[in-house]
Amino acid sequence: MTKQKLKVPFGTVSITESSKEMVKEILETKRLSNGKYVSLFEERFARLMGVKEAVAVSSGTDADILALAVLHDYGAKRNDEIIVPALSFVSTGHAVIHAGFKPVFVDVCRDTLNIDPALIEDAITDKTRAIMPVHLMGKPAAMDAINKIAKKYGLYVIEDAAEAHGGAYKGKPLGTLSDMGAFSLYVAHIITTAEGGIVITDNEDYAEILRSLRSHGRACKCKECTINTNSAYCKKRFGGGTGDDIRFIFERIGYSSKMNEIEAAIGLGNMEIYAEIVTKRRSNLIYALDRFTPFRPFLTTITEKAGEKIGPHAIPIIIQEEASFSRNDLAGYLEKNGIETRTLFSSMPTQCDGFSYLGYKPGQFPVAEYIGKHGLHIGVHQDIGITEMDYVLATIRAFLEARQR
Repeated sequence: MTKQKLKVPFGTVSITESSKEMVKEILETKRLSNGKYVSLFEERFARLMGVKEAVAVSSGTDADILALAVLHDYGAKRNDEIIVPALSFVSTGHAVIHAGFKPVFVDVCRDTLNIDPALIEDAITDKTRAIMPVHLMGKPAAMDAINKIAKKYGLYVIEDAAEAHGGAYKGKPLGTLSDMGAFSLYVAHIITTAEGGIVITDNEDYAEILRSLRSHGRACKCKECTINTNSAYCKKRFGGGTGDDIRFIFERIGYSSKMNEIEAAIGLGNMEIYAEIVTKRRSNLIYALDRFTPFRPFLTTITEKAGEKIGPHAIPIIIQEEASFSRNDLAGYLEKNGIETRTLFSSMPTQCDGFSYLGYKPGQFPVAEYIGKHGLHIGVHQDIGITEMDYVLATIRAFLEARQR
């Protein structure tokens, strides 16, 4: 093990000089709410992902919520069902509920951490409206199988791509393999706006509804708002049949989920160095994953299969049955040696009390429950490098060697 003790924080935030200049201008002009920088951020994010539309919102959770809420315009009813993986950050399940639906949970595959496509059809009922796969830890979900099932039953597919920046499946960016893709732009993620989220789609009608939903369900939903971006007169504002101000006509149940200009400025700076961030993080991730085999059979992680490109979010680690130690033992050792850890989430329906009203019982999701008790993850962000990855690997090795004496 490396003698020198290093610090390996879980995450970081890259704030560029250009972001600082934009923030200064924003503060001087006092135009802080959703405006020209948010519009520019949306345009550049859509271009990066190769899609027609991107709609920025206030969080990754709101990105999930609003993408799901679009379905109400297409006949979905309150308390209809959305199929989601049992294992995810809790916001995935929360989003379904806040969008007015009922989450129906499906167990995950241990080797991928993602929803098990072999179990999806058994969860479909006449109330099912969509499948929301999660690309957990940036590992691509089995999108071919999921889309095939969705097509068979006439269901929508919405990707929770919160952690999937920089990931791809059979050559297509994660988030572009479905009706809509929802990303988080939280501080720990590759593209960050500090707080924020964004939904991408090739469907212009979905995007128009999303813009309405993020602003209380307003009838005012142009792709670029002349009032917000240019402080100019809007010909459409009083141009309706009644002559009423369309900014105060509310077509649907909506939310208050707008991104602000300062957040967009941070995101625009991240977009400028996106390739650099992804390259650095992937280098760290793949380096660590490629050197993880010696830790078996006590520890496992994900692997990158043919046709996949893992989004470099973090290194997931699962303590195996053969281990004589707990997650807390390993996490405590890593933390004492300067390596920050996070748990690998929980089985939402059986390990998160907020979902207890749904009536699920422990044991119904054995894989998600196991990972929820025995999983953790470690950062691979752009402010650390191979030296830190070697230190992480050496620290894990030292922990295992000490346990085997």
